[in-house]
Amino acid sequence: MNLTKTTIIMASLLATTGNAVSASETAEIISRPSFEVKDGKFTPELIEAFGQVGNPQLSPDKKKLLYSVTFTSIAANKGNTELWVMDIDGKNNKQITTTTESEANAVWLNGGKQIAFLYKADNGLQLFVMDADGTNRKQISSVEKGLGGFAFSPDEKKVLFISNVKYGKTVTDCYPDLDKANAFIVDDLMYKHWDEWVTEIPHPFIADYDGEKLTGITDIMEGEPYESPMKPFGGMESLAWTPDSKGVVYVSRKKTGKEYSLSTNSDLYLYDIATKQTKNLTEGMMGYDTNPVFSPKGDKLAWLSMERDGYESDKNRIYVMDMQSGEKTDLTSDWDYTVNTIAWAPDSKSIYFIAPYHGPSPIFQIDLKTKKVETIAAQMCDYASVTPVDSKKLIALRHSLLYPNEIFMVGKDYEQQLTNVNTDLLSQLDPVTVEKHLVPTTDGKEMLTWVLLPPNFDKNKKYPAILYCQGGPQQAVSQFWSSRWNLRLMASQGYVIIAPNRRGLPGFGTEWNEQISGDYGGQNMKDYFAAVDYMKEKSYIDKDHIGATGASYGGFSVYWLAGHHEKRFAALLAHAGIFNTEAQYLETEEMWFANWDFGGAPWDKNNAIAQRTYANSPHKFVDKWTAPIMITVGEKDYRILASQGMMAFNAAQLRGIPSHMLVFPDENHWILKPQNALLWQREFFKWFDKWLKNDNK
Repeated sequence: MNLTKTTIIMASLLATTGNAVSASETAEIISRPSFEVKDGKFTPELIEAFGQVGNPQLSPDKKKLLYSVTFTSIAANKGNTELWVMDIDGKNNKQITTTTESEANAVWLNGGKQIAFLYKADNGLQLFVMDADGTNRKQISSVEKGLGGFAFSPDEKKVLFISNVKYGKTVTDCYPDLDKANAFIVDDLMYKHWDEWVTEIPHPFIADYDGEKLTGITDIMEGEPYESPMKPFGGMESLAWTPDSKGVVYVSRKKTGKEYSLSTNSDLYLYDIATKQTKNLTEGMMGYDTNPVFSPKGDKLAWLSMERDGYESDKNRIYVMDMQSGEKTDLTSDWDYTVNTIAWAPDSKSIYFIAPYHGPSPIFQIDLKTKKVETIAAQMCDYASVTPVDSKKLIALRHSLLYPNEIFMVGKDYEQQLTNVNTDLLSQLDPVTVEKHLVPTTDGKEMLTWVLLPPNFDKNKKYPAILYCQGGPQQAVSQFWSSRWNLRLMASQGYVIIAPNRRGLPGFGTEWNEQISGDYGGQNMKDYFAAVDYMKEKSYIDKDHIGATGASYGGFSVYWLAGHHEKRFAALLAHAGIFNTEAQYLETEEMWFANWDFGGAPWDKNNAIAQRTYANSPHKFVDKWTAPIMITVGEKDYRILASQGMMAFNAAQLRGIPSHMLVFPDENHWILKPQNALLWQREFFKWFDKWLKNDNK
């Protein structure tokens, strides 16, 4: 349920033979939409008009940057990703593709003379190359099930890529005469995951490349019923070439069925291309081991490592292995925060990393010998990627609660914005103020809480407020930008937004982060009440018109608050939340999560932590519900089934509580399709406006 995993860009791709699409083609070329900001108002429609900047790639000579921008068409109900190239200082910015489908996963090739990327062909995503100016496109792969990501070897003579292989047996495998039967035959757990029935799993493949096409394709896990990368969020960050191009390190949790569902113990495996032998590099390390990255010199391997099996939100440590001696070192043993992203410094003597830290997510640098951590860039923002240019400057994606991703050049005491994809739209909006409050908690601590004040804020007026409840449950309330849970958008509708970094969130040390495990409905809920009660004392808060909202664990929070809030809230909205914890234990797919966070199974009557969890299930307190509640669910959500929300809605209806439900048959844990997302936003504000704004009740 923790959703802070890396996402692969998997756009629908369609092959073309040139740089531009001819006028005879009927498919729409989705580009920057024409959008007029009226009266400085930030609207749900504007969310879909912003360009999504991603995947900055530094050229081999370090003089240029390749990056992508995705724009969305509401009418076409899809997005399209195009590629751009600019000088390292942001000058000579040029769009190099204009096509009907998306170019994804783009990287430099052939010393910067070419660019390789994924694009849609007749049999799925395939690998293409083109000249660095976008001309002379050609398809170089024709893999049966398409590609899910790729990486060229350092010598560019081979390609490592992800593709799906069949998993398990179908009805027709067992009964060839029943070719029209529609069923899944299930004998073990993990028969479905995230939003799909598991009939295929990803494997890493290696192919030779002669400059024209891929040949000699080899599944380096052939015959193994294991995933690599691990679903549902793993991508190319789970795979790494050795610097000599003779081997590959890949991440896999080599378990299936029930064993897989109970464990987070993944390992790093080194595959030797010549001998086809595989070696487990992290045997005996029991938690998640992910994101392998070789040092520029090739003598060391760094990766992210969690310590405990079954705990998916354990502290992510930076581990380094000496490839000659095999010695492993925990670089962050004296640093009490979890790490998200790592990148080697050019001299191989230190590692840059990104981590949530007291609110934002800065860039840090850690020395391999001394383990000293130094802050490199720490503005009021989140950094989302880091690529060293030299010993002093870095290329980074960054965003905040006020703006979406743009590319920056940063360093100690240095900052330059290189892209301005969304600057014009943002400049037309009435500003929103973000404040940082330290709220006293019920157990004598202080909790960082973001407070967003609406445009044209007047402290002498009264404003309705919305409490934002984070999901995860251990996912930072940082300076995040979201296309759906957008706090600036919420504030722009005239609300004061209260966003606490309650117990169970990273960025405030291990103890703060871990407190939530086994304590659903406990101290973190008291933290929410503390934040609301603190804000109610502000003269500008309309105490009678405060709402609460959230998704996933945030949805659980809303359901739990509904039965305990003692008239604090005038309206509630929950998306994809857990309503009945006993049902959730047996409905979800990743059992390690339920075991760790709930404390164990409902039938374990001697397990005090588990029994406390189930005794505090939100569904047991429906008799105390008073506030109107809206519920939204996706029917392809297999993490928290749509039935959880439907039970809550039915309960509200039977109790006579004003209630409203939005069901998306084709969405999962998230609402991803543009028109569905826009519908969700419109219904969201329609609901809260009805109950929280006096003149609209």
